[in-house]
Amino acid sequence: MPQPSTPHDHAPVYLVQLTDSHLFADADRTLLGMNTCESLQRVIERVRDEQPRIDLLLATGDLSQDGTQASYARFRDLTSSLQAPSRWLAGNHDEPLSMEQAAQGSQALEPVVDIGNWRILMLNSAVPGAVPGVLDERELKLLDQALAEAPGRHHLICFHHQPVPIDCAWMAPIGLRNADALFAVLDRYPQVRALLWGHIHQEWDQMRNGVRLLASPSTCIQFEPGSEDFKVGEQAPGYRWLRLHPDGAVDTGVSRVSDFEFTIDYEDGY
Repeated sequence: MPQPSTPHDHAPVYLVQLTDSHLFADADRTLLGMNTCESLQRVIERVRDEQPRIDLLLATGDLSQDGTQASYARFRDLTSSLQAPSRWLAGNHDEPLSMEQAAQGSQALEPVVDIGNWRILMLNSAVPGAVPGVLDERELKLLDQALAEAPGRHHLICFHHQPVPIDCAWMAPIGLRNADALFAVLDRYPQVRALLWGHIHQEWDQMRNGVRLLASPSTCIQFEPGSEDFKVGEQAPGYRWLRLHPDGAVDTGVSRVSDFEFTIDYEDGY
């Protein structure tokens, strides 16, 4: 896989986030009525059309739905057309061993990336066999150490599970269970500029103590914002782009594929 470029300290860092692709070993398999391989391909085509430069591609969990090595190989092969280095982290549907096998020979699972005037940290909030997330002591120690070692860099912290309420009652029990421990670390370091996660299959953009809190659409099905119970939205698949400026400012937006139609099928289980 390509390695991250090294923008000058006075140049922005260009990122793309792809999240919650839920791929299967079988490219024809569907999830809640949507072919997840096809939808990822459509999103990647849009990224290629809209992002002439990508310094780093971030995949923030649930790359796979079935945890097979074939599904991760498919993700790797599809995203290789973007010709950008990538970093992956695990979500609750992912199988770490299969991920590691697909990432062999690359730096896709390296958790710390220094690029431009920024440090990007990929944390593992997935708990084997569970849907909710936890940042265990090892991950919290990695976070604290990475922040302490680079006080002069701006920091973007990435993981899978949402650390704050998102106005979807059904998702509240399956977010990050120890968000207080996360924020106890983050609040000690003024160089933290943004948090970025997946899992919620919808756009989220708020501020907390001067830190940008960001989540993004899935490359496949969407969850309806503001829903009390599980509900699939009719919004199209998409991705998030980010510009990390040398002074710590973050420009970001979401782009969705156009002319996309599918029929929601609740029998086609999640």
